[in-house]
Amino acid sequence: MNLVNTVQTAGFYSVNFNGANLASGMYFYRIDVNGGEEAKNYRATKRMVLIK
Repeated sequence: MNLVNTVQTAGFYSVNFNGANLASGMYFYRIDVNGGEEAKNYRATKRMVLIK
């Protein structure tokens, strides 16, 4: 599931996640940031526990 897949300017953003159609359990999510030519790239994979 992609929550955001657009190019955005630098800043703070929030995204609402609705896991109503998912089963309880452990999920992994990844954040990819392409910093452009002069900036560093960033990739992080984290885990999330969904409890219903």
